[in-house]
Amino acid sequence: MNWSDLLSNKRIASSQKSADIRSSFQHDYDRIVFSSPFRRLQNKTQVFPLPGAQMVHNRLTHSLEVASVGRSIACLTVQKLSEKHPELKERQSDIETIVASACLAHDLGNPPFGHSGEDTISSFFKDGGGKALQGMVKPEQWSDLVAFEGNANAFRLLTHQFAGRRPGGFSLTSATLATLIKYPYPSFNKGDRKKYNVFYSEIPAFEEVAGECGLPRMDEKHLVYARHPLSYMMEAADDICYLVLDMEDAHKRGIVSTETIEDCFLTFFNPEKEEDFFKHKETAYRDVSDVNERMAFLRAMLINKLVNCVSDVFVEHYDGIMEGGFKKSLISYLPDFEKNALDKCREESVKNIYRHPSVVKIELTGFNVIGTLLEEFTDAVMHPEKAYNKKLLTLMPEQFKSQQEDPYSKIQSVIDFISNMTDLYAVQMYKDLRGID
Repeated sequence: MNWSDLLSNKRIASSQKSADIRSSFQHDYDRIVFSSPFRRLQNKTQVFPLPGAQMVHNRLTHSLEVASVGRSIACLTVQKLSEKHPELKERQSDIETIVASACLAHDLGNPPFGHSGEDTISSFFKDGGGKALQGMVKPEQWSDLVAFEGNANAFRLLTHQFAGRRPGGFSLTSATLATLIKYPYPSFNKGDRKKYNVFYSEIPAFEEVAGECGLPRMDEKHLVYARHPLSYMMEAADDICYLVLDMEDAHKRGIVSTETIEDCFLTFFNPEKEEDFFKHKETAYRDVSDVNERMAFLRAMLINKLVNCVSDVFVEHYDGIMEGGFKKSLISYLPDFEKNALDKCREESVKNIYRHPSVVKIELTGFNVIGTLLEEFTDAVMHPEKAYNKKLLTLMPEQFKSQQEDPYSKIQSVIDFISNMTDLYAVQMYKDLRGID
């Protein structure tokens, strides 16, 4: 791969050129920030129930922080590579903006109620009421439904022409869209891999983006392409943020003790090799007595260290990444000391955070709410002649109504509608349909 192709500013379904002082990639960033789907992230669950007494991350704050970390990774990596690859230094601003834009958009396709929303949609078609629809769609289309994926839904949201909207969706540049794609293959070719990034319906857009950016096809028989190099930076920023910030949220909610989170964060720092850090910590602790502020200090120092670590990994594996042969995430190649600390934090998170009753309750709520809405609206689009369904379909915004009559497109229109809902909107719709005051 070469950077002149990888940084393509060609827009999907558009020949529009930047008409002001902003670059094409800055246009991408601004389009995402000012969009309705991005604003709706403020009312979508990250991990914990949305704010009560304690403020915790939602999808919006998470995405903003990921964009900040992603920009730092891009900046530092370009600086480290600039001596051997001066062409990157000349495009540093573009690279930083592309990575930040992809980071902003990476969760746009997630349905309400966190990752349990994805599981609910998949379960509805795999072993719920939607299973009866299997014979109506192609096997390649069915694989999208029984393994619904928020990453693929984000790519669809950004590229699909919804009713009454312009061609090309957000009409972003090929470079930004390619950077968003962590799993460059469709659902029916994912094999034993858990995730994928392309629905059957978005294959033409995916191939257009891959072609514009010069991404090589790694499997001639299947639609499996190499990843865009910048997608590794976006992925690393997300990995760092959810690992560190979920732990900080758990501490604020009293789920994880101060001693536990402090121990987890400090595990990443080697007392024998990082004496300056521990001196800095002692000084900071003398100046600050507030526990949350101390943890914020450790969090900032930890993120800064991990940004440096993943940047080093990218530089070390630069040739493999550019050849398309680098398979795993940057964070999986951390040095042993940091990797062991990471494993310890993950173990603590799974044990005491992701299985906490408050998190499980949100997931169960999601199963009930999203499952009911899928049941109701799927029946409505498949049988619009029924009196009840005619009324129900008036509640669906025009942009989400399918312009095609095939079953796959009709089902997708329902998923588009529900996955775009905020948590509160989905709950209110559920209450309205069930007559709950």
